[in-house]
Amino acid sequence: MKRSQSAKNDFKKQTGYPKGRSGYVIDHIKPLKEGGCDCPENMQWQTIADGKAKDKWE
Repeated sequence: MKRSQSAKNDFKKQTGYPKGRSGYVIDHIKPLKEGGCDCPENMQWQTIADGKAKDKWE
């Protein structure tokens, strides 16, 4: 599934990190494959380590 780059950019701007956040990745709170929207309201910053762990069980 292709993620929306504009939604990611909007999320970064809304959270005060327009260029990204060192040591973090953008995570979908409700996974896209489970019907979560690809929108800033469904995104959160997650540490890289936590993101890798979450990806294993999703």
